[in-house]
Amino acid sequence: MTIKRAAALTRLRQLMVQAGLQAYLVPSNDPHQSEYVPQHWAAREWLSGFTGSAGILVITADFAGLWTDARYFLQAEQELAGTAFSVQHRLSTNQPEQITWLTTHLPPGATVGVDGALFSVKQTRFLEKQLLEHGLELDTQQDLIAKIWDERPALPQAPIWELDIFFAGKTRREKLSDIRDNVRQAGATHYLVSALDDVAWTLNLRGQDVGNTPVFVAYLVIGLQQCWLFVDAAKIPQALLSALAADDIRIQPYDVIAGFLAQLASESRVLIDPVTTSSWLAEQLQHTSILEQTDPIQALKSIKNPTEIYHFRRVMCKDAVALVQTLHWLEQALDREEPITEYTLAQQLTQYRAAQADYVCNSFDTIAGYNANGAIVHYRPQKDTAAVLQRSGLLLLDSGGHYLDGTTDITRTIALGPPSAEQQKHFTLVLKGMIALSVAQFPAGTLGVQLDVLTRIPLWQAGLNYSHGAGHGVGFCLSVHEKPQGFVPDAKSIRGYTPLQAGTVSSNEPGYYRTGHYGIRIENLLLCVEAAPQESGAFLQFDTLTLFPFDRQLIQVALLTPDEKNWINDYHAQVFSSVSPFLDAAEQAWLAAQCAPL
Repeated sequence: MTIKRAAALTRLRQLMVQAGLQAYLVPSNDPHQSEYVPQHWAAREWLSGFTGSAGILVITADFAGLWTDARYFLQAEQELAGTAFSVQHRLSTNQPEQITWLTTHLPPGATVGVDGALFSVKQTRFLEKQLLEHGLELDTQQDLIAKIWDERPALPQAPIWELDIFFAGKTRREKLSDIRDNVRQAGATHYLVSALDDVAWTLNLRGQDVGNTPVFVAYLVIGLQQCWLFVDAAKIPQALLSALAADDIRIQPYDVIAGFLAQLASESRVLIDPVTTSSWLAEQLQHTSILEQTDPIQALKSIKNPTEIYHFRRVMCKDAVALVQTLHWLEQALDREEPITEYTLAQQLTQYRAAQADYVCNSFDTIAGYNANGAIVHYRPQKDTAAVLQRSGLLLLDSGGHYLDGTTDITRTIALGPPSAEQQKHFTLVLKGMIALSVAQFPAGTLGVQLDVLTRIPLWQAGLNYSHGAGHGVGFCLSVHEKPQGFVPDAKSIRGYTPLQAGTVSSNEPGYYRTGHYGIRIENLLLCVEAAPQESGAFLQFDTLTLFPFDRQLIQVALLTPDEKNWINDYHAQVFSSVSPFLDAAEQAWLAAQCAPL
């Protein structure tokens, strides 16, 4: 543990004593409940050194622990080795183990402190209820991090830009009209929008305030006639300011949101989503009538309009070109025995993506895990520690890009040398599960949890499994992990109980991870579409959007059914016909070999 982190932990404990706190929680959240946060709010990482996207710190006078989920167990152990923080495994999202730890280790009457700006209304209620049942109290007024983070990064100042209607498909006036219909149906006069991707989608605006996500730090309050956007106006070009004003959107400083809400008329009826609204902001509305409802923008945003779907299909070709160029380059470099590392590969892939038209940024940090590193589900190679690739073993490459015309997320597992029979078997079982979901036909109203199981059956039959969900929603030049739909084994997760709807785009990414040896994951994006009418009613199915071959070396054909073999051959034929026109002769030859029939 660095001297600075150790000193910060000591200072934090001193402030806890002064505030009468027996425990303090530092989450991964920002005030907008974002998955990825600007460095200004990356307090958990700053204090502990853990860089994963999910986790919470629990600190007492004599204990410091990080609770994180199965995606990050190995990574957390590596990053926190030698620090004051111990890694605790979080196995359930419905009864977080850190709360159980608090209730069994703190004496009755103890107080747990949090910064209410970083906890949603729902999180705060759950935490408070669990603590009170065990005689413990919750204090939400304790922003202790602000008092000890001396060199805290400033709020981001990246410029805000407009996503043209050519790509967005609907104007912000049209979107606001749809949202206001929901607000009226709820009986509200105002809607407080906290989620950054909701703000960006509603207004057809994008930014660069958050790494790998083209959003900007802001709040939006939607009234029945006008809107108020709380943002640093200096980030918005004058022409765009004028366009927003013409759409009855008033710009207010970001830091006056609390005062604005506190001054709303007492007869106001304010709609909030308790999952995305912080308890701190909800406190500012206590003098009004607060109406709670699942974020209506979430559902509107998840169903892509025809323009977005058109562009999603086009963007897959350019993303495939970047991947073909990268893996063709990798093969040539390995043949020349050049010292290529996981990090070098990730950088090269970014360069090829950046050369594509309308590229914005990566949709997440590239996961390039060679051999044992591939078993670390969210492994990110670092320049100084990345493994050197050899002509042997498996490479797991999970990457994606944001373009003006869509967002991509693709994973392929690649054999860099002759694979073992065991590797082929495991890969083929994962591939069979991915195909099962790809070809599924199901009644309208089917939930994500009901479809997740399809990806696991081939693995289960071999006594194998994987710990993460089978897929998540994907935004349009927005968050690569978009709510509400997806595929998870837990029915209580929002992705688990959300019905699939036509127009949604989701990932399909089963895997298998053999700790210390290799990881296997295969991922395509799926568009949900209407199936032919059935006697039993409306049915849905999937259309695969992603265009890139599977590594034929790793496919154990004997394990495939005739239908599965035909599906792979048909898919590879589609990949070649769609992508090859955009490649040079050498790249076409490489792709042709990859797409040859089994």
